[in-house]
Amino acid sequence: MKIYKIIAFSLLVSSLSNAQTLADARKKTENERFEMAGKDFCNLIAKEPKRADYYFYYGENFLEHGDLDSANIIWGKGIVIDPTSPLNYVGLAKYNWYKGDTTSANVHILKAFALTKNKNPEIHRQTASIYIKTPVHKKLDAAIVLLNKAISLDPNNPENYLLMGDALLEKTPGNSSPAIKNYNKAIELNPVFPKAIVRTAKIYQRAGSDSLANSIYIKAQTIDPTYAPAFRENAELNMKFNQTNKAVENWKKYLALNNSNEARYRYATSLFSGKKYCEAIVELLNVQAGGIENMYIERMLTYSYYECNESDAKISSEKGLESSNKFFIIAPKEKVLVSDYKYKGNLLIKAGKDSLGIIEFENAAKIDPLKAGEIYGEIAKMHMKTKQYPKAIIAYELKRKGKFTNLTTNEVQDLSRAYFYGPKDYVMADSCYTNLVSRIPTTSQASLVQAYLGQGRSICRQDLKNEKWLAKNAFTSYLELLKPEDKTNANNKAAIMEASKYLGDYYLKSQEKDKVKAKSYWEMVRTLEPTDPQAKAFFLSPDAK
Repeated sequence: MKIYKIIAFSLLVSSLSNAQTLADARKKTENERFEMAGKDFCNLIAKEPKRADYYFYYGENFLEHGDLDSANIIWGKGIVIDPTSPLNYVGLAKYNWYKGDTTSANVHILKAFALTKNKNPEIHRQTASIYIKTPVHKKLDAAIVLLNKAISLDPNNPENYLLMGDALLEKTPGNSSPAIKNYNKAIELNPVFPKAIVRTAKIYQRAGSDSLANSIYIKAQTIDPTYAPAFRENAELNMKFNQTNKAVENWKKYLALNNSNEARYRYATSLFSGKKYCEAIVELLNVQAGGIENMYIERMLTYSYYECNESDAKISSEKGLESSNKFFIIAPKEKVLVSDYKYKGNLLIKAGKDSLGIIEFENAAKIDPLKAGEIYGEIAKMHMKTKQYPKAIIAYELKRKGKFTNLTTNEVQDLSRAYFYGPKDYVMADSCYTNLVSRIPTTSQASLVQAYLGQGRSICRQDLKNEKWLAKNAFTSYLELLKPEDKTNANNKAAIMEASKYLGDYYLKSQEKDKVKAKSYWEMVRTLEPTDPQAKAFFLSPDAK
């Protein structure tokens, strides 16, 4: 509970310098200027302490700010001040319903309706809002009944149609037409009603009509330049389709209307979501300095320090790790994500602590079996970079689970190399290369060439005396697939000579003896390296005649 936000009633008198009205205070709540609205409500209550409706809407200010417990305290004070206040009973009902205690909530609702003899449209609206906005146990049909009654009692109040649109949208999220019809009715009754205009923009945004939604947000801003949510919603829309500069512009307008620390927290979160990591760091640190501390800020700082490339790598990794360590201290175990471990691992690697970083990746794999394969693949790549082949094999095999289809072709290529150069398990290397050959399309000629070369080398290592000549097909395919420019590329010289020597010997010594073919392969060797002793020996032998 954010008790620090409830200003002690004994101190209210000190803030009476400016005159406010209930409408002023409620508008500030609608504009998300919660702290300023709170001060207004305190002033109003200090001036007229027996006005029960002040307490109800003061509680609403806390509710809209996400502080349900403080709202409940204020509504309770309203009941103490005036036990016949129907609105504050609705407030208590909101608290109970949102907490899942519908039995106690219904007692308070019945009390509110009894006190008004079922004839107060605001009680109908506020009760309907419980059924619509509650996170649990929604009663949308009951809300619609109440709102129809409110319309019959107060037909020209646009709030009736605003809430009716909300109820219908919740009831049929796949069909927004009834909701838009009611929002338009609210706008018809009050053409300068930005809440309803923004509601329609959000519907179009949800439907993917970003351009139309954007124009409607701008319309709301033009009609009421003080309605801060229109700028915030527009900024968040801009972020979603990567119009970052426009988003920042809208956020600055929002902050000009509502420059609270909580508003800056929203701004920082939006910068983070929009991948403006360097800017997010500045705002998040300012928010912390303003007194907001939580696990989400530490998470965003952790990620942002890693992603921001504008600062010194050593300093950013140190600060990122500091935030990560704070996060793991304060975050409940069930709130920790795979990405939290991965970012910590990446920061450690960035700081030159590779082995510790890999441990964090392993921790990530343990908490989400569905993503474990992907993570083991990342771990294996790290080991491949440092040529720790046995460790890479372990990671890839954990991802493979006995099936090559669990690995990408690039991963199979890495696993082949790991078996070949690490434990020198040529049987497994051959198995991997054979799988590669079967999976790589013929259009990926360069990859296929390397797969055949690796396959040939792995087979050769299993038959050092060339008793079975099993590498013949692989080396033949390797040489046949080489482009003319590949054959003259110095980087390929050693491999071409290796395959050509093998095939030259094959056509001399195997059962498929063919001196013409043998001579053609040894000619390839001599062309690449005229001083090669094996090629010289061949051309001096009777077989070359």
